[in-house]
Amino acid sequence: MVEGEFGKTFDVKDLGPLRYFLGIEIARSPKGIVLSQRKYVLDLLTETGMLGCRPCNTPIDKNHQISAESRDSVNRETYQRLVGRLIYLCHTRPDISYAVSVVSRYMHDPRTRHMELVYRILRYLKGTPGRGLWFKKNRHLDLEGYCDADWASSRDDRRSTSGYCVFVGGNLVSWRSKKQAVVARSTAEAEYRAMALSLCEMLWLKGLLKELRVLRNETMMLHCDNVAAINIANNPVQFDRTKHVEIDRFFIKEKLDSGVLRLEYVKSRGQLANCFTKGLGPSENELSCNKMDMIDIFSPSRGGAVDVNSSL
Repeated sequence: MVEGEFGKTFDVKDLGPLRYFLGIEIARSPKGIVLSQRKYVLDLLTETGMLGCRPCNTPIDKNHQISAESRDSVNRETYQRLVGRLIYLCHTRPDISYAVSVVSRYMHDPRTRHMELVYRILRYLKGTPGRGLWFKKNRHLDLEGYCDADWASSRDDRRSTSGYCVFVGGNLVSWRSKKQAVVARSTAEAEYRAMALSLCEMLWLKGLLKELRVLRNETMMLHCDNVAAINIANNPVQFDRTKHVEIDRFFIKEKLDSGVLRLEYVKSRGQLANCFTKGLGPSENELSCNKMDMIDIFSPSRGGAVDVNSSL
């Protein structure tokens, strides 16, 4: 790059292959690359005095009951600073996205229970500081997504939580956990809104791949575990009963009719977006991380700690 047109125009220095950038560590091998934030996690644990804490195996309780009025108030600046750092960590740690989404809802008035949840996330990170995303070399760039919703999950306003993850070429590239903007009156409505949110992200990624001229398969696949939401999208007879989601209905139906989108039913146990809408048990959380190709190249189980500058 330095020796090309860019180097002729600007005074730049070639620092070699990218290994560390803004807290993100990059490890390469012939099979692909791994992005992790191990040093960032260890620095965060050190600064908070949690480096010697006892780790836990999930970032949030499976049946947690978090609300705005959760015990006494805590220092808002400290809480906001910690949550802000956890939000940045979500760039390579989709497994904590839901838990971070929950604690970020109370930035304006944090309470003791909310801070306890923040420290639980830190305890979870203590057990897996080097875990990151593995991007494998595959021979396709097909777009595939999973969407899910947890109906009326917020105890404060009974709004649902949407979650999705999108794979390009079999690699996880985009994910989100977000409380919906309005109250859904049924599980199907909540799932349908999550479906529309996922489709927007997939269309943006498709446009990017087209601009880069690497898109070969025009049809995108979206997996949903709610039969009612899939039927609403495919069956025009039901439209009169779904006026409260009319815009999303037309949006999704248009993409289905044009062949841009295919909806596929997936059983709940195969729904990868579960971890973005609710707390999971230890075994479910580990299975979810494995399906998202999250690995820890520093783990002793992989033959000892591995330097990020070396091959996998």
